[in-house]
Amino acid sequence: MTIFALVVLSLSAPIAQGKSKFLGNVIGSSVPSSFVNYWNQVTPENGGKWGSVQNSQGSFNWNDADTAYKWAKSNNALFKYHTLVWGSQEPGWIGGLSNDAKKQAVTTWINAVASRFTAVDLIDVVNEALHAPASYREALGGSGSTGWDWIVWAFTQARSAFPGVKLLINEYGIINDANEARQYIEIINILKSRNLIDGIGIQCHQFNVNTLSAASAKTVLDLLAATGLSIYVSEFDANGNSGDDQSKIYQTIFPALWEHSAVKGVTLWGYITGQTWKDGTGIVESNGQERPAIVWLKQYIASH
Repeated sequence: MTIFALVVLSLSAPIAQGKSKFLGNVIGSSVPSSFVNYWNQVTPENGGKWGSVQNSQGSFNWNDADTAYKWAKSNNALFKYHTLVWGSQEPGWIGGLSNDAKKQAVTTWINAVASRFTAVDLIDVVNEALHAPASYREALGGSGSTGWDWIVWAFTQARSAFPGVKLLINEYGIINDANEARQYIEIINILKSRNLIDGIGIQCHQFNVNTLSAASAKTVLDLLAATGLSIYVSEFDANGNSGDDQSKIYQTIFPALWEHSAVKGVTLWGYITGQTWKDGTGIVESNGQERPAIVWLKQYIASH
């Protein structure tokens, strides 16, 4: 191999290549040309959500989810499916069905995902159960004897449909709130006692981390880690009044996440300015110029 080829390879390597933890991001309807330069794990941004895929009951649109999945499999990157059961971005038609029909529709949906994506690494089975529970949860068992029977049902179906895949629960408002974390752990322990869960997802969006201390983040991570399960930082972003402000937030919070022994990886929720779901969370400008946060992030991960 020529020296030139080695230089090209080094420039295009993902930030966390060769590390014991992954650093990922989301893909929407298309793959940014710079994606391969930074990330080695992929989550569909909206393309895997039920309302996006099955807007009409009789048809499925997998285009965006396929784009993310094919990129991951072509680039030796981990792929996480997001998400199976969630109270937001549900298909509009689900509300008009009987409970029996709702349960059958969810079963069909889960099996359709399993048939389509046969080499998934991770799945957000239930998303935001504390803040946005599925509207159809009564059809899946409601509270039941555990208080969370509908979640147990969803994970039971997922365990059957996705053998060997790591099943995760996912939630926001956890990293900055120890009381919410304890309630989250109650659900997690119910699933763990039934061997239905493999990891804990925690969203770390700007509205939870911008003013958070590293010590507070570590307290919550320690609580979650006491379950014995791995932790996956599923949706990370931060913003500030300037690029330097944003970088300072990264420098405060990201090491607490990355260096915790239970954390297996971090997924950022977008990275290109103007293409993220929250203003100011981009860390690479649309012209390719890197903002201070990602300049620091690359240096930090290289040394950790």
